[in-house]
Amino acid sequence: MVKCTKKQIRQLKTALRWKIPVAQRERIQMVLLRESGMTQPAIAEAMGVSLSTVNRAHMAYDGGGIKALKPQPIGGRQRENMTLSEEKALLARFAKAAGAGEMLNIHDLKATYEHAIGHPTSNSTVYNLLDRHGWRKLMPRPFHPKRNLAAQDAFKKAAFQLL
Repeated sequence: MVKCTKKQIRQLKTALRWKIPVAQRERIQMVLLRESGMTQPAIAEAMGVSLSTVNRAHMAYDGGGIKALKPQPIGGRQRENMTLSEEKALLARFAKAAGAGEMLNIHDLKATYEHAIGHPTSNSTVYNLLDRHGWRKLMPRPFHPKRNLAAQDAFKKAAFQLL
């Protein structure tokens, strides 16, 4: 445990008056409580956080001062299974067939994706992957635009009479 100087304690108390994020304010309070003589378990109990949170705040302050108590932005894709370039490489295997007008079987793509990441995943993950890379959902049309309804009805009547 590093003991703070009077100047550092004054800086910490001044920082509490600044307009800062709540997480940073709590970390400053944890350091000030340590300097007032409280133990880490008592600080954790008083602040309503875990002991490891208090320990990390103290270690951050000891290592980097008041600037180290500022929360770091997370950013990025936190739950990604593959990087974007790996996803592009995976889709490149299916692009040739899709470009030739063949239908993309989502079950084959899902099986290949799951094999690449090493664990099962949901269908929505694969659909989000396709959307992320600009693939769109093309389905066969339900009927021909130049269909002849009269001919279809005649065929149905004739076909069912034979049965």
